[in-house]
Amino acid sequence: MTSDADRRPGSPRGEQERGATTVADRVVAKIASQVAREALSRFTESVSHVPPGRRTPRVTTSVRRAPERNDARRDGESAAGRPAVLGEARMRITVELGYPSDIGSQCAAVRREVTERLRTWAGMDVSDLAVSVERLHSVHSRHTDLGRVR
Repeated sequence: MTSDADRRPGSPRGEQERGATTVADRVVAKIASQVAREALSRFTESVSHVPPGRRTPRVTTSVRRAPERNDARRDGESAAGRPAVLGEARMRITVELGYPSDIGSQCAAVRREVTERLRTWAGMDVSDLAVSVERLHSVHSRHTDLGRVR
């Protein structure tokens, strides 16, 4: 039970239970970028070919807030015991990878880890996540960034 000391002055009873938690698009994008960078860093054969200034993935995202639920749970957990979902994110992550490397495994690792961590850290479900490879960096192109390697 809420005592008078716990309530804000001037707020009616029950207002403490109301409210919403939102996570901004830029926060979701920052989390996704960090997680993608960590996932790609495990592929040492690829990371060594990518110039240092190009190792940060670029993320574009849109977040949709979860619909309001009228239930009595205030502990932030759903009926299944999992943390409540705060919203749904759709995103596109653009990466630059080293070549030759296992491109499919790197993209799958980014998708898997970003989806898991956003669920855990931000309470977001990821409905659509596209990982696109913008550029491949080979050993030969690292020293000459002027043109294509033929």
